[in-house]
This record gives sequence, structure tokens and C-alpha cells, in this order.
Amino acid sequence: MEAVETEVTGLLAAARSGDGEAFRAMVVPHLRSLHVHCYRMLGSYDDAEEAVQEALLCAWRGLDSYEGRAPLVHWLYRITTTTCLKTLRTRTRRPVTVAEVTHLQPYPDRLLDQLTDADGDPAAVVQRRESVALAFIAALQRLPATQRAVLILRDVLAWSSAEVADLLQTSVPSVNSALQRARTTLRAMDPPTAQRNGALDARDQHVMDRFVQAWQRCDIPALAALLREDAILRMPPEAVEIHGREHVAEFFATVPADGRLDCIPLLRTAANGHRALAAYLPDDSGRCRGYGIMVFTVADGAVATITGFPDPGLFGIFGLPATPPAG
Repeated sequence: MEAVETEVTGLLAAARSGDGEAFRAMVVPHLRSLHVHCYRMLGSYDDAEEAVQEALLCAWRGLDSYEGRAPLVHWLYRITTTTCLKTLRTRTRRPVTVAEVTHLQPYPDRLLDQLTDADGDPAAVVQRRESVALAFIAALQRLPATQRAVLILRDVLAWSSAEVADLLQTSVPSVNSALQRARTTLRAMDPPTAQRNGALDARDQHVMDRFVQAWQRCDIPALAALLREDAILRMPPEAVEIHGREHVAEFFATVPADGRLDCIPLLRTAANGHRALAAYLPDDSGRCRGYGIMVFTVADGAVATITGFPDPGLFGIFGLPATPPAG
């Protein structure tokens, strides 16, 4: 530990003298945690990307203000939180329902796997997964900005009320009150409980296998049988919610490629700790190209929710090919 502190001290001195590479070496170990923190705050991968870049620029310019009394990552969290709050102030209105969280984007598991406890996120692996579950992220977006920040800092990052109060320039009683209100609101929202990617048992994996098979056969009755009676389909950025097994199945039978699901290859991936499928849609020439990603939650052996993101730009973020692999 002493050797690590000595190294950071040396990098800090070099960075303060204008060494950009030294600054980069200091912050790189914490970038994924900071990015995920911004994602929790903003609900959008793209917005998190912009917020982290802006925060790093602020950190570089304000490096002399870092006094070293707390770990560097703690100081960086302060800057990223402030940056996110500034971003939230530019949004026109806060979503009231899940369907209104139109800026929601998924977060690839391949990047979440880069998180480590040493990154300054003290949550255990399971807790960390739950803190990026899609339902939780969507629920956070419905909280007022300050309550959102307080909840994340206290319940996810395990900051003390005094530390949060200092960051937000408010009192400890105000922080505790905001935290209580945020917790109460989240409980009232009651985001559905579903198995996460890392905890899926053989039955849940079997559900996904059968979903892909039914899709490839264009077997709508078989696909419908895999859905819960109260299944929900959402499609950000459209403020659309389709409720119920019958209506979700009807959508798949008529809308994607006019119901020719066999023309839409699927590739397995994972997002927000959930199983996900990347869909490739034929263009006018008949060649399939990346179209969007569906994120699933599975509960009690059936598909509870499907959140579809029709955004080809996600394929690069997820490390997926632009066209489906041969075979």
C-alpha cells in the first residue's frame, strides 16, 4: 500500500507540472467505475461518456485543488457527480413513468466486468450488478437529481452522510431526508425482480434458448408461451409500452420485418447483468446489418420484460460485428 501511495504521489507531482501522461496513469485505473457512476446518474451510455470526458478535463484543470486528504478516486467521484448534476439541469423534464425514460441505453456486461472492488466501488459483485440492472437504472431516472445523487453515493458507493453533505454543500439532516425520500419512492415504484446474468440457472438459460429457437422458426405461439402473462415490451427512445403476453406476441408477429422473424438473425450478448440479443435486420439489398439490442429479464422461468434499443451505434459499444457472423 505504501508503494502505491508513493507512486501516486510521484504521478501527482508530475501531473501538476504539466505531464499529461502522468495524469492519465493516475486516472486510468478508475475510469470504468467513474463511467458506470455517470451511467447510474444519467441512464445513458453516451451521456456518461460525455460526462466522464468533461469531468476529467475539470480534474486536469483543477488538479492543484486536490489536497490528498482523501483517496484520488473519491475526489474524482466528487467531480463526476457535480458534472452529472449539471447535465441533469439541462434536461427539460424528469420522466414520470418508465416509458418516459426515453434516453435510456443499455450497458454492456463486457465493460461491467472491468469493475473491481479496488476501483473505489465497495459494493460486492452481486450488489454491483443489481446497481446497474436496467429496472434500477430506469427507476433512478425518475428521481429528482439531488435525491438520485444522494441515493447512489450513500447506497451504492457507501459514502457517509457527512461526505455527501460536503459534496452537495448542504446539511447532514438534508442528506438523510433526501435519502429517505428516494428510498421510499423507489420502493413505491417496485421495479420487477428478475434473475441477473450471473445468477441465471439452467432453467433460465433454457428459456432464452427456446426464445431464440422460436424466433428462428417464426413460431409465434411458442414464443408467446415463453412470456409471462404480464410481460412488458419497451422500446426507447420511443415512449412506448406494450403490456401483456398476447399484445407482445402480436407485435413480434406483425412488426419486425412484417413478422418474418426468420429473416432477422440474433446474436447472444449481455447487458446490465441481463441476457440480451443483438438483432440484424436486412437492408434493401437483403444484407443483414446491426439494427438493435433486446435486453431481457427472466423471472419464474419466463420472460418478464423485453427492452428493445433500435440503435446500430450500440454494436460498436458492445463489441459486436456490424453484420452477423457467417453460419
